Amino acid sequence: MQINRRGALLGAAGAAGAAAILPGTAQAAPTAPPTANGHLYEIGRGRHRVVVGGVAATMLSWTVDGREMLLTHSPDDVGEGYRGKTILPWANRIDHGAYTFEGQELQVAINEPERDAALHGLMSFVEWSPVSHRADAVVLEHVLPPDYGYPFQLAFRIEFRVDDRGFSSTLSATNVGRGPAPFGTANHTYLAAAPGTRIDDIELEIPADTYYVVNDRLIPTGTATVSGTDYDFRSARPIGPTTMDTAFTGLHHTGGEAVVRFRRPDVDVELWVDESHHYLQVYTDDDPSTDRPGRQGLTVEPMTLAPNAFVTGDGLIVLQPGQTHTGSWGYRLA
Repeated sequence: MQINRRGALLGAAGAAGAAAILPGTAQAAPTAPPTANGHLYEIGRGRHRVVVGGVAATMLSWTVDGREMLLTHSPDDVGEGYRGKTILPWANRIDHGAYTFEGQELQVAINEPERDAALHGLMSFVEWSPVSHRADAVVLEHVLPPDYGYPFQLAFRIEFRVDDRGFSSTLSATNVGRGPAPFGTANHTYLAAAPGTRIDDIELEIPADTYYVVNDRLIPTGTATVSGTDYDFRSARPIGPTTMDTAFTGLHHTGGEAVVRFRRPDVDVELWVDESHHYLQVYTDDDPSTDRPGRQGLTVEPMTLAPNAFVTGDGLIVLQPGQTHTGSWGYRLA
């Protein structure tokens, strides 16, 4: 595939003169600087258009017939709440940023000091490089070098693809180092509430039997059944006033997929995850760090591991040298 580096402008990025990368004949690299979310890649098919930012392989936009489906932000804005980012090489929190692997005590930087935790890995502000780009798909890659707190070397490749129903994301992680490496991933895309409404009006269905009980720093202290709790969405019901920053497991996969269903007042949407994803983190957008109103979007994060898995081992993937792990998820119209 050829990589087009035409300096086309896209939406809000164009206002700042930032370059988007669109399909076509390979040309010289754009002279305009990238956006705050890196270079932009637009793909589409039929009714669907997607924009991916190169920083953190971020899902910036999914429109259907021109209507934005995601709670998103301008490409020239760093964005809050990790919106749209691909999270690597761990998702959620490491308690105190400290963990032990293969007998080695390791410490990563604390980036959530109010909870004394290391949140959402090491790649949330890293630009990925393009591998290929065509009308309906883009492939990006990045090699994460070892450091003192994470002395492992992983190579990542991600493909975003659009079809007639929606979009999918497929991530491959390969251990290119000399020893085993702990690993996990998630994605932090938010589905928007229907225009003029809040997520309270969404009927939500989550095929999960179990949720994680947490302490006041959102570190799991155990698990419990969802039966009889506010977290039981196994049958579709309105979110209403329920607040969640809650991890779920015990997912029901049917035909290789676990499917979360969102019935907005205007459209029905599904999030599907493959069998490499046994965990979901649900956040109801109750406390935005900006002045915008809360509960304008809902993130249901596909996760391959539990919160604090680097400490507990719950769902932790250990890649041997040369081993590759691949997983997929996506959004589609129901």
